[in-house]
Amino acid sequence: MNTLDALSFTQQGWEQVLAKAKRALVYLDAACAESLHWSCGSRRLLEAVGGPVCDLREFGPQAAGGGPEQPKAVFVLSCLLKGRTVETLRDILGRSHFQYCVVVTAVGHPAHLTASHLPAGAVAELEGQQPVFEQLEEKLCEWMGNMNYTAEVLHAPLLLAPVAPHLALTPAFASLFPLLPRDLKFLNSARPDKRKLGSLAEVDASTLTPELLLQIRCLVSSLSAFCEYLGVREECFSVGTLSRIIAADLANYAPAKNRRKAAAGRASVVFVDRTLDLTGAVGHHGDNLVEKMISFLPKLPGHTNDVMVNMVELTALQKKEENYTIIAPGCLAQSNDTPARALWESLLTTKHKEALMEVRRHLVEAASRENLPIKMSMGRVTPGQLTSYIQLFKKNFRAMESHCGLLQLGLATVQTLKHPLSAKWDNFLAFERLLLQSIGESSMSSVLNQLLPIIKSFSQRTNDDYNPEDLLILLVYIYSVVGEIPTGKNLDAAEEMVKVALTMAFSEEPKLSPLLQKILGECLRIRQNSRMCLI
Repeated sequence: MNTLDALSFTQQGWEQVLAKAKRALVYLDAACAESLHWSCGSRRLLEAVGGPVCDLREFGPQAAGGGPEQPKAVFVLSCLLKGRTVETLRDILGRSHFQYCVVVTAVGHPAHLTASHLPAGAVAELEGQQPVFEQLEEKLCEWMGNMNYTAEVLHAPLLLAPVAPHLALTPAFASLFPLLPRDLKFLNSARPDKRKLGSLAEVDASTLTPELLLQIRCLVSSLSAFCEYLGVREECFSVGTLSRIIAADLANYAPAKNRRKAAAGRASVVFVDRTLDLTGAVGHHGDNLVEKMISFLPKLPGHTNDVMVNMVELTALQKKEENYTIIAPGCLAQSNDTPARALWESLLTTKHKEALMEVRRHLVEAASRENLPIKMSMGRVTPGQLTSYIQLFKKNFRAMESHCGLLQLGLATVQTLKHPLSAKWDNFLAFERLLLQSIGESSMSSVLNQLLPIIKSFSQRTNDDYNPEDLLILLVYIYSVVGEIPTGKNLDAAEEMVKVALTMAFSEEPKLSPLLQKILGECLRIRQNSRMCLI
């Protein structure tokens, strides 16, 4: 019997896509590509496609159409089939020669009915029918230029990216962020004729914008499908304003009510607004290797949760920066490599030292199976030691191919240990521990005064000092740990001194990071306009 978990659930959804992909040109948006990346891998999809003239393409307004030798297309999309998405579909079909088109959406039909703004009574009458999908099928044939061509629109649950069997992420909802007090102004402006909202406690589903409500309904639709797969009757709990709204929507979701009646199992679902636990997001806990990999290594383009692993070490190229972009990067997701996936799942749950030993053990065992001339060494695991094991595979292509996933994780470990941020991570951890002690013994103003000496301008900083982005992370950590702070003259004075020091540090930066540019966007525009006036 198959295990019921996030991985098997997502793989089952992708089986529906693979069944339709034979000799097709496949278009995927970023969220679905990330789901594929963690669950099946692009190789599985390419094998299902099979045709030499067909491949995978990114879905978007600039996507190339299909030629005469490509009569079939499959679109795999994570969003509602409306608005710009439908316009993009129309444009791609208009510049192609498709005769058979399949559109797979990760959003269920009930959410599409909600997006159609039908009355609740009309939605109930349409239960079991799919009029939105049927209407789009007719439009697809029209856009392909012949009503006798074939078009299919279907739903498959693809919104989860299963990082491990029991850990899944939702890249399609990476932008769904908890409501903040400042959002009340926007919510009130969208309902000028109604009573003004005074606090987040007064916010419910009826006060949200249609766009946000639809996004929540798409998430609820996916969670309900997952609960149906698991065969459970869920009980929802929530902490935070947005979580309360999502939990209530799932509890009242009509398809979920019918599903729960037949469910044999039970489950508790806890929703938590991430803004209520910022210390977990910005703290440097230091005891997990995967956390450091994701923090240190560059992001894999188009992905929210994977990183690029430099593979030059396994080539004959010199280790020069200009050569790094020549070789395709490795990554952490190893969906088609069982031993590498087992190692990855182990790294997720083990402590840092044990994780290093586990990586070494896997490399030693793989080298031994391939009869490579490995020299055993015990004791502390070092980057040099792991590199020497990895390089044993360099001149044995068959061995390299057989253990490619393991070598990617091994190189990710080496590059994380050797990364310049590794030492700074330890500094962060030490400073955070010192802050926790100080907060328990001193006032908030004293804690901020301890922060002042480490706020340095660009000309004063060394590589070991904190940059402006690091300082903001520390401030978020401090204020999140302290919580409610009694105001007073000492605190006001300390905060003002920190503000002045930060302003000086920001103004002297030769180039601000993308994050700081986003945070300081309005201030930068004002500053730029002031300079133009002076000129």
